[in-house]
Amino acid sequence: MAKLPVEKMRELERRFGEIEARMSAGPAADVYVKLASEYSELQPVVRKIREYEAAITEQSGLKALLADKATDREMRELAEMEMPDVEERIEGLEKDMQILLLPKDAADEKSAILEIRAGTGGSEAALFAGDLFRMYERFASAKGWKVDVLSASEGEAGGYKEIIATISGRGVFSKMKFESGVHRVQRVPETEASGRIHTSAATVAVLPEAEEIDIEIRPEDIRIDTMRASGAGGQHVNTTDSAVRITHLPTGLIVTSSEKSQHQNRAKAMAVLRSRLYDIERQRTDNERSADRKSQVGSGDRSERIRTYNFPQGRVTDHRINLTLYKLDRMMEGDIDEMVDALIADYQAGQLAQLGEST
Repeated sequence: MAKLPVEKMRELERRFGEIEARMSAGPAADVYVKLASEYSELQPVVRKIREYEAAITEQSGLKALLADKATDREMRELAEMEMPDVEERIEGLEKDMQILLLPKDAADEKSAILEIRAGTGGSEAALFAGDLFRMYERFASAKGWKVDVLSASEGEAGGYKEIIATISGRGVFSKMKFESGVHRVQRVPETEASGRIHTSAATVAVLPEAEEIDIEIRPEDIRIDTMRASGAGGQHVNTTDSAVRITHLPTGLIVTSSEKSQHQNRAKAMAVLRSRLYDIERQRTDNERSADRKSQVGSGDRSERIRTYNFPQGRVTDHRINLTLYKLDRMMEGDIDEMVDALIADYQAGQLAQLGEST
């Protein structure tokens, strides 16, 4: 196991104390919000540091008792009995600390933009894209996050050819980022009379929602076109030229939004464009940083088949970590925590291994 970075621990404790002092001094509202955000991020880490330091102090006291020839037999036996428990506690705390002190992904605390597109499989792929969206929607609801659909193109038999939504809340991206990739489904379509199993797919992309301070878009780098929105019929048809298409000229990225308000459409399309550009920049820096080693889970390759949902057998398999869960029905209802936590744990184990190699 890699050594704990003692200097970094001291610095985090010092910073935590500084934030506490500044918050109790009654700063301006905007400053207080920023301090409170950093405080809640540091609190669990500093709490663990203090637990660890208390355990080390306890261990030192027991060692001193055992080393002192004047310690009576009863006290010595008590110290010998307590020592294994303290050592076990220290070992557990060291493991917790290793994970808490891993380099943080700057985007982890951000909200996310979720993009789901039907792949191969025609109408069945669109239905599956709809199933995936509902799965993530229910997962988000259980976490207390807010889901807002930015744009959707419905499939002919239901589901979605494409759907883009924001998922707003603290730490959304940290939980959702490993969902990017190709999701494959194996099941008998309702329209299939012979009962044959079909295989179809949908592509999921999860991007950290970028703010204006994260990425600057120059006015001269975009072209904004307005057009008549086309709906699925009935009340959804827009009769005004409210749909917005934004083209980012340097990259060729095109984003559209077709709600009823042109002002809202422009804001939503800009949010998606900003997040896509931010994601491109993140991918570039990540590739530069890890050119010699690529994390299996966190590669972000959206063309990679990451998961198979087999309905006849009621199982879901994530191919990156070779994990199969026989709880497909519950997962489709949004109960994906076990899969998400396993992916995060695998990623952290990879980071720890790299850290161990470099120390």
